[in-house]
Amino acid sequence: MCGALIGRAFTVDEQIRGSTTIVEVLRRYPGGEAAKLMSSLNWACAYCAGAFHEPLTMAAKRHACDPRAVLDAFRALDEPGGPAAELVARAATRHG
Repeated sequence: MCGALIGRAFTVDEQIRGSTTIVEVLRRYPGGEAAKLMSSLNWACAYCAGAFHEPLTMAAKRHACDPRAVLDAFRALDEPGGPAAELVARAATRHG
């Protein structure tokens, strides 16, 4: 499965990175899995104009979340059953 994204293509086999933008993540999961995870994190990124350019780790920092935990949660979307509840809770925890 392939999809075009703002100047580059991706495959689902490609791992989500800290530099992956919010829009790239949303497009990677057309069934809404990423949007549901963002909702669980209390992120309104799907409606933010910055989503086109903001990488996942920058969004995590902007929302005072641990970038590593957030990255792990989004990567877990590729696993059967998606991210575990404790992983989502860790990613949603605000620091600072």
